[in-house]
Amino acid sequence: MITKGLCLSAVMALSINFGFSQESKKQQDIKSIKSMCGCYEVKFNFAETFQYSKDSVNYKPSKTKHDYGLEWVELVEDTPNKIMLQHLLIVSDKMIIKHWRQDWLYENTDLYSFFKDNTWKFNKLAKKDVKGQWTQKVYQVDDSPRYEGTATWVHVDGKDYWANTTDAPLPRREHTKRDDYNVLKRRNIQEITATGWNHEQDNDKLIRDNNGKDVLLAQEKGLDVYTKVADSKCLAAQNWWTANKAVWKNVRDKWDTVFAADKDLTLKNDVDKKPLYSFLFDLKPDAKKAESDAIIDNFVVKQ
Repeated sequence: MITKGLCLSAVMALSINFGFSQESKKQQDIKSIKSMCGCYEVKFNFAETFQYSKDSVNYKPSKTKHDYGLEWVELVEDTPNKIMLQHLLIVSDKMIIKHWRQDWLYENTDLYSFFKDNTWKFNKLAKKDVKGQWTQKVYQVDDSPRYEGTATWVHVDGKDYWANTTDAPLPRREHTKRDDYNVLKRRNIQEITATGWNHEQDNDKLIRDNNGKDVLLAQEKGLDVYTKVADSKCLAAQNWWTANKAVWKNVRDKWDTVFAADKDLTLKNDVDKKPLYSFLFDLKPDAKKAESDAIIDNFVVKQ
């Protein structure tokens, strides 16, 4: 765990005092974010650390998880105030899975914060509260929302990291196995390293009621280690993205329309017993936008 004794606003002030303008600081941030692109061997590690269940006899903690993957991180969008990174998981040269996506927005004021039960609350932040910050918006494999948070990138003592705490749905590794909690409070640290980058987590497994009251059920530690390898090892994913990027742009454009409503969002868990990703993964690369639009419309609960 990185010690964060120096508050982030003080870090910003120190940067300016030492001759780093806000613009040069922003360029450092952009360099760190874009350095997460490329081909990576990834080790996924999670362990439940503490349990607080009142039923200690019957409570079943999650098993310690160690997994491995090869991922290509594609730079999809690169503008001064928005950077989009799409993760592609390589199972084999002939099997590529569109994985999660992370968007980085500079001084963003619009957040969809996860509440519970497939519902996200829209929040409008004050500009002064996000000055110099980057919002990380994380999306599911079907580009539906997952979690979002805003914080300052920190570049001190040879370290480059971004740290934030936010609420999220159950992780993919648990949502089909656990139903005894409904919110994961994620303490995320994404740190750039000499060999790639790390995603470190200290998470709370929460039971949240309809009034937003939380009960802590358990805690876990996570460490995903991304080690940079030659881009040629991820050639299959690069080719897959070239063939499929048009249909997924249609999907993102539809979601942008949904998010632009700037109001709370609730999604159905399934339609005709199929989850959203299953419908979208079945689309052909040349599928029309109207087809993907209709699929997403079927999952958005009308307010």
